[in-house]
Amino acid sequence: MESAKLASSNLLPIQEGSPESSTEGTRDNEYHNYRLLYLAVETGNWEATKEFLDQQPKALTARISSDEDTALHIAARGGHVKIVEELVKLMPAQDLEITNKNSVTALTFAATGGITKIAECLVRKNSNLLSIPNRFGLIPVVVASLNGHKDMIRYLYSVTPLEELRPEKGATRGAMLLTTCIMGEFYDIALDILKDDIRLATALAPERKTTLYILAQKSSAFPSGTQLIFWQRWIYNCIPAKPSRAYSNIRGDIERPHESPTDQENIVRQVPGIKFIYTLKLKHVQAHELLSCICLEISKLDESQLEHIGVFNSAVVAVKHGIVEYIDEIIKAYPDIIWYVDENGQSFFSHVILERQEKIFSLLLHMGAKKNSIAGRLDKSRNNMLHLAAFSAPSSRLDNIPGVALQMQREIQWFKEVENIVQPKFKDMVNFSGKTPRVLFTDEHKKLVKNGEKWMKETAASCMVVGALIATVMFAAAFTIPGGNDQNTGVPIFLFRNSFMVFIVSDALSLFSSCASVLLFLGVLTSRYSEEDFLYSLPSKLIMGLSTLFFSILTMMITFGITLVLVLGERLAWVSIPIMLLASIPATLFAILHFPLFVDFFVSTYGPGIFDRPKEA
Repeated sequence: MESAKLASSNLLPIQEGSPESSTEGTRDNEYHNYRLLYLAVETGNWEATKEFLDQQPKALTARISSDEDTALHIAARGGHVKIVEELVKLMPAQDLEITNKNSVTALTFAATGGITKIAECLVRKNSNLLSIPNRFGLIPVVVASLNGHKDMIRYLYSVTPLEELRPEKGATRGAMLLTTCIMGEFYDIALDILKDDIRLATALAPERKTTLYILAQKSSAFPSGTQLIFWQRWIYNCIPAKPSRAYSNIRGDIERPHESPTDQENIVRQVPGIKFIYTLKLKHVQAHELLSCICLEISKLDESQLEHIGVFNSAVVAVKHGIVEYIDEIIKAYPDIIWYVDENGQSFFSHVILERQEKIFSLLLHMGAKKNSIAGRLDKSRNNMLHLAAFSAPSSRLDNIPGVALQMQREIQWFKEVENIVQPKFKDMVNFSGKTPRVLFTDEHKKLVKNGEKWMKETAASCMVVGALIATVMFAAAFTIPGGNDQNTGVPIFLFRNSFMVFIVSDALSLFSSCASVLLFLGVLTSRYSEEDFLYSLPSKLIMGLSTLFFSILTMMITFGITLVLVLGERLAWVSIPIMLLASIPATLFAILHFPLFVDFFVSTYGPGIFDRPKEA
């Protein structure tokens, strides 16, 4: 979890203290005297703890560890609810504010551990604990968010004074709470925080991180970053998830009840499979609501303020993660971002091309005449957009495409698409390295072409063996027909049976299709393997080869099944059903194993394309 990663940074360790740090160090007499109390509290033994405190009442607030922890600190850190409750009864409210040498209160330990009952017990006795920071300047609710305890965050946020979370209090308060909630994907809480103080939307957290920057890394928070199979997409589009329910109303939970869910929402929450999709869609709605709130504040800022909070850098991060909804909202809030260039002279859409984000690039295609001006920019290395498309795609993007040949095809598709929007003179323009876009593309993709050729040849060779084997068997089967021939006329004995005609036709179809597949795969093996061949020629041959090979396997199994029916039908009339079922197994296995590859090649080659081009008038 990302919140745990942040907690492990220099800002705050996940554990404010540890048993080892309490038992090691100096063997001071004072600590030695309280060793039995320490062990009793540490092990959750209230009887032993009470017995010790009855004998030494001053030990209730004594420092009993090398970290200067009290018994209450140790009980809260260890998660011993009963001991905490009993100690709180014995202690004055003021004593609950005692801190150890790291300025940690018992409530901060409770926030670290995530046991809400302990926090409730402490806050009921002394609500001032909510505002006492540790040595890093973090108050309990922020500590809970760093450790990813959602229930603890919700409770502490509901009772923490809002004044403690104002931007004026510093980066380690409200701004940090908001960013860590986004890291932990607690979007309902984040929305409630923004509702209470919208200024936090553009406030800087430690390390100059903003909510916009953190949200740009959360591709799973948006539909474009979530992969669903077809039936899940259908349910996703059908189930209700109202934007009004995106808000948690955490403070409202204390003062007034929630709005009652609808009957539809109650139903979808009760079905396990649908409940998951409902939760996912609600998360998406919440994240989009959060993004909309942030962008609304961004639209009110001037250029210097936008640069201060790093809007462009955040957008580039969103581009890297392919969050279309994020980019769409940013462009609406700050339209001039499309003209902004970084220190390398690269514009917003330059990064889109380098990161190979086709869905975001499609936004450029719909910008009308503006796209010509955008496509005319040169970076500091004198690379135009076609040069950028010539660079090899990031491995993270290529790894999402199955098969090296498809990866090479995708790279050519990108180069061709960018070539269509740049000015003609840019196609032959040289950069500071003296390379035109086409030369640069060839240099950058030598290894991918070589690997693609190897992959295609290995695939074609293995399929060719299968096709040749089927052709051999089917050719022999045509002359060794079931039942044999009449010795006098040479006419097949089963000639006038309908099932025999099925045998002959299926055998012929299997033979012809297997021969066709062998020839198609032979064409793959003997291709020249230029870059352009990966666009249509090679994929088309492979698609037709796989189609004919599958058809030959299917008709071969029909031939085999009909043969057994002809031979055994007179003796076992019921034999046809199990034979057909068994004969379907090889064809089904081939389809399961190779159909995804076939679909990927077919869609990539003959489908609508990866770019959403504007419709011609």
